[in-house]
Amino acid sequence: MEQNREMSPLETKFQWLLEKRRQNSTLRSLTAAKNHIDFSSNDFLSLATNPSLKSAFLAELSSSSCLLGSGGSRLLDGNSAYAETLEREICAFHNAEAGLLFNSGFDANAGFFACVPQQGDIVVYDELIHASVHDGMRLSRAAKTVSFKHNDINDLRRVLQQLIGNEDPALQLLRGERHVFVGVEAVYSMDGDVAPLTAVVETVEEVLGVQGSYVVVDEAHATGVIGREGRGLVCELALEKRVFARLHTFGKALGCNGAIILGSTLLRQYLINYARPLIYTTFMSYPSLAAIRTSYCFLSQGQTEPLAANLRTLIHTLFVELEAVQTPAFRYLLKIPQQRPDSPIFSIQLAAPKRLAGFLQSRGMMVRAVVPPTVPEGTSRVRVCLHAGNTEAEIKLLVATMEEWFVKRENERVMVQERPTKSDATVSARL
Repeated sequence: MEQNREMSPLETKFQWLLEKRRQNSTLRSLTAAKNHIDFSSNDFLSLATNPSLKSAFLAELSSSSCLLGSGGSRLLDGNSAYAETLEREICAFHNAEAGLLFNSGFDANAGFFACVPQQGDIVVYDELIHASVHDGMRLSRAAKTVSFKHNDINDLRRVLQQLIGNEDPALQLLRGERHVFVGVEAVYSMDGDVAPLTAVVETVEEVLGVQGSYVVVDEAHATGVIGREGRGLVCELALEKRVFARLHTFGKALGCNGAIILGSTLLRQYLINYARPLIYTTFMSYPSLAAIRTSYCFLSQGQTEPLAANLRTLIHTLFVELEAVQTPAFRYLLKIPQQRPDSPIFSIQLAAPKRLAGFLQSRGMMVRAVVPPTVPEGTSRVRVCLHAGNTEAEIKLLVATMEEWFVKRENERVMVQERPTKSDATVSARL
C-alpha cells in the first residue's frame, strides 16, 4: 500500500538526487559485515577482536558500581568521577594539560571549529581535512576559511603570507585582535600519508609569530599507531607545547568509540560552556568509558607494542609485494603509493574502483571502493587498511588477486582493440 502512494514533492526531489548518484556510481548504501579477510576496517591494532582486551574490559566493567547509562548530558546528570578520572589518565598518557571527552570525533571536531574561532578570525586548513571540520567551519563566526594544497608547506606559507599582506590584518594579529587557526590531520584517512607537522608548526610560527596563531591537529588515525606506545604524531615530534589543540579518537586503533580534545585547562572550560555537541547530547555510557580505559591501559602498559611492531612489518610487506608486480601497464591502470606509507592505510587509485573491490570481495577479502564526494574528483580509489591481525599470507593473496584482476582487465582491453569494426567486417566480406 505504502509503495503505491504518490510521492510528495520532497520525496520526488530525494528520488531524483539518489538516482543521480546511482547513475554516477556514487550511491552509498549500508552493508552488513561479512566473514571476509579484513582489509577495510579502521581496527588497525585488531583490538576490537582481541580476547585479552575483552577479558580486561569485562573485569573493568565488574569492578565498578557505575550505572550502565550516563543518564544525561555531562552538564546535567551525565558526568561522573569515573569520566573525569579517565580524562586525566588520557591527558597524562598524551602529555597534555587538560582534556574533554566527546561522544565521537565528528562531534568533537564540529563542536571545536564551530565555537572556538571568534568573530573576525581566520581558519586555514589542509584541503583534505575531514568533513567534520568543514561542518564546524560552516557554523563558526570566522571571517574567512582558506585551504592550502595537501601537505604542501610552500602553499601553506603562501596562504599565510597573503593573510598579512596588508597592514590592518597584520596589526590586528600582532595586537591579538584577530586569530589564525591552522587545521591539519596527523594521518589522512583516505590517503594514509602523514602530515609534515614540524614544518607546519615552524612555518606558522615564522610567518605569523607565536601569538595569535593556533595549530590544531586531528590525530584520529594516528592514535595507537604513531609514536611510542601509540601516543600520536604530536608527542612523537615533541610538539605538545607548540600545538594549541589535539583530537584523539577511540573508534579506530583502540577498538572503542568516542574522542577527546586535548589542550589547556582554559580551553576545556570554554568548550564545556560553548561546544554544543557536548552540551546538548546524552554523554557516553559507562561501558563505553570502561572500554576506552581498558584500551588505554593496554597502550600505557606496552601490551600493544608487539601488535604495532607486527603492523609495521605488514605495511612493509604489502608495499614490497605491490612493488614486485609493477609493470608499466600495471602502473597505468593502478596508482599505488610511490613510497612506503608510515600508516596502515594504502590508497590504490584507479578509474573503476568498484570493479576491483567487487572482485576482491568475491574472493573473500573485504576491501572498499571510495569515490567522490568522499574523495576529490579524479582520485577514486580502493582503500586498503592493514591490521595487526592480518598475516603475510593474506597480504600475498591480496596482491596476487589484484594482479589476477589486472590481467583480466588487460585481456579484455586487448580483445576490444583487436575486435574488427563494422567497416572492417564489410570490407572482409567483399573480399
